[in-house]
Amino acid sequence: MSDTRAVVVDPEAPGRLVIRAVPGPVPDRGEAVVRVRALSLNRGEVRRSGMAAAGWRPGWDLAGEVERAAADGSGPRAGARVVGMLPEGAWAERLAVPTHALAELPDTVTLSQAATFPVAGLTALLALGKRGPLLGRRVLVTGATGGVGDFAVQLARLAGAHVTASARRADQAPALRALGAHEVVVGDAIPPSPKYDLVVESVGGRTLGTALGALARGGMCVTLGVSASAEVTFDAREFFIAGRTTLYGFYLFTELGSEPASVGLRRLADLVAAGQLTPHVSLERPWTEIARVAQDLMARRFPGKAVLTL
Repeated sequence: MSDTRAVVVDPEAPGRLVIRAVPGPVPDRGEAVVRVRALSLNRGEVRRSGMAAAGWRPGWDLAGEVERAAADGSGPRAGARVVGMLPEGAWAERLAVPTHALAELPDTVTLSQAATFPVAGLTALLALGKRGPLLGRRVLVTGATGGVGDFAVQLARLAGAHVTASARRADQAPALRALGAHEVVVGDAIPPSPKYDLVVESVGGRTLGTALGALARGGMCVTLGVSASAEVTFDAREFFIAGRTTLYGFYLFTELGSEPASVGLRRLADLVAAGQLTPHVSLERPWTEIARVAQDLMARRFPGKAVLTL
């Protein structure tokens, strides 16, 4: 196919991210060619972009239209509006995407909304499922103003849990309560009481260390990010004295080995279409501003998700 354009790493450029011509997609039989209309940013891919070699293509989340359906007949038809994900390289005008990583969108879900689903939405959805049914359970979500946290608070409340959100600043509490949190704790330490059946933890450092001491008997802490620090110290006695507590290391692309991304993406899209889930896009800019938006994301200059449009 003819060339297309994509975001690539250029160590000499401001922000290290530029848009360049790259070879066009050559799909396998189980891949559809997607014309990308919107993409969203996550801290993980942006962080890696700061260290990657010249020419590396970042990007996980994408939404757009199917330009050519998969040759094997699987997945959405040509012309369908879709959300999808790739392990890298999703920030491009045209892509070959495996149909197991694509979901067709209901008419009422916008492409900008859909672009927020893949990493943040799927991470929240699958992490919350690790503890089993949440009806009547106590759930703590740390880093609750971030992309994953925003989804996790809403989904936990929807599942019938009593939801506590953790935030860095007191002024963030009203927004978290509006999101669905029953309670908000402020600061980088989690109080030892009350106890939680499930903690969805994305901060690391002192927050993770103290969250382990706030688990109820049989409770689980799902750790999936280290936005504050990767180094953690904790009181082992407080952790094990509760009994049968679990620390679960979560990495999305490993989790997707047991269920294709298309399944969870469609679930999220249906919840949004039904008015039960609301993606929060704090920033929407043309993709030509990728370098600046990526820097703003890492500097925490906005909550929730940033979406770039093509």
